Amino acid sequence: MNESVTEVATSVHPDGGVVVGDDGSRDAVEALRYARDEARRRSCTLHVVRAWSITTSPRPDDVPTGIVPSLAEYEQATLDAERERVEDCLGGDPGVPVEIHAVHCPAAQALIEASLTADVLVVGSRGRGGFRSLVLGSVAEQCMRHAAGAVIVVRRPRL
Repeated sequence: MNESVTEVATSVHPDGGVVVGDDGSRDAVEALRYARDEARRRSCTLHVVRAWSITTSPRPDDVPTGIVPSLAEYEQATLDAERERVEDCLGGDPGVPVEIHAVHCPAAQALIEASLTADVLVVGSRGRGGFRSLVLGSVAEQCMRHAAGAVIVVRRPRL
């Protein structure tokens, strides 16, 4: 591990700015890009929130097979993977300050909590859920119903 995580984050409270949820899905790429543009328009920080659990986190590369990684090691692996993903999706210079947050809790809970101190919350319309016929995913719906402020739901263009 190159950076050491001492305490696993279970929530994030940004000081304003644009918060966007990323679950690794194709719809989330569109939400990331929209949120970056929104942060530019507002001249503020983009906060990328990646909620994770042991089953959704990448396995830490530096933990030998047969050893169970600690939660801190899983969190660091999630942060590292998310930093790489954001750079891949937004490029090396997104034009705004970007902060990456890995939060060990359900996605909707993490985003709703972050909305308490954010200027706006951006989510993709659908995530990794298995119900392709739904127009709106469960996390987006929960955020629309329970977020403390404005929520922007971004739909990926369907071809």
